[in-house]
Amino acid sequence: MNGNIDRKWVLIGGLVLLAVLCVLPFTVKNFRVFQFNMVMIYAIAILGLNILTGFNGQISLGHGAFYAIGAYTAAILMDRAGIPYWGTLPFAALVCFVFGFLMGFPALRLGGHYLALATFALALAVPQMLKFKGIEQWTGGVQGIVLSKPEPPFEFSFMGQPLSADRWLYFYLLFISLIMFLIAWRLLRGRVGRALVAIRDHPIAASAMGINLPVFKSITFGISAAFTGVAGALSASAVAFVSPDSFTSFLSITFLVGVVVGGLASIPGAIAGAIFIQYVPNIADEISKSAPWAIYGLFLILLMYLMPTGAAGLISKIWHWLTRKSAAAPASASAGQVVSQPVGDRQS
Repeated sequence: MNGNIDRKWVLIGGLVLLAVLCVLPFTVKNFRVFQFNMVMIYAIAILGLNILTGFNGQISLGHGAFYAIGAYTAAILMDRAGIPYWGTLPFAALVCFVFGFLMGFPALRLGGHYLALATFALALAVPQMLKFKGIEQWTGGVQGIVLSKPEPPFEFSFMGQPLSADRWLYFYLLFISLIMFLIAWRLLRGRVGRALVAIRDHPIAASAMGINLPVFKSITFGISAAFTGVAGALSASAVAFVSPDSFTSFLSITFLVGVVVGGLASIPGAIAGAIFIQYVPNIADEISKSAPWAIYGLFLILLMYLMPTGAAGLISKIWHWLTRKSAAAPASASAGQVVSQPVGDRQS
């Protein structure tokens, strides 16, 4: 009975949240809508990295490279082949899956900080490779590729605000984000997710139980890269510009910061991590123009001190505390009724 009630309230809460999210872009200006779009894009990228690092225990400092590959794949297809923005997502996912799967082979012999350094080398190499003159006709070289933001297919106005390109992208990104998070939830909450966690915690025991470690590690790397590649393809449409200097190695570190802040092995935590990496640098810049990254570092240290298990861990602790408190209240009340019952009634 309680389970049915909980599911009912979760459904109601989800519908209310979805309604709020649909109204939200019409209450702010286009720049704020663009920031919301980047939060959803970063959330997908962080979710992809969390599949690899949080659930499978493989540390990567190179996911900025997959983000760049996905963005360039989409940009080239839109600019050269005339493929619509929504049609580039499967290609970006497939290309990044192949690159990630191939990157998974070195991961079979590397682990920990060795794997982190290997993937970091990838993050350093890809921006330089995008400037290579041999492929400049496709990538645009150092100048990059300039795109046009997708225009809404119809005219619409709500609360005095028109359906602009950014607002149309907001709904498009919201739809894609829901799909990507649903895929991750179905993937990680089943047998595959349990196998990934087993490989992370006890690889020898997982191998003894029949889990094929090389296959799972390589495929996990590919799936993680595919998620990040989809995020990169979405960023090409949202920003309408790609260039090698937009995908520095610092982007990979930023994604890892988002994973840790949101919470390792947490699917909803990717949203908290995306909010952090999108807004905290801007807040730090407003506080101090001379040393914004020092302020950013202080924010990061403070959050790690207050939330050592990330935002998802803190929310989980608060939720368990509230549920225990609500469960303890009826129990204590019923115990008080038994104690106050007259002796004669108990004997009868």
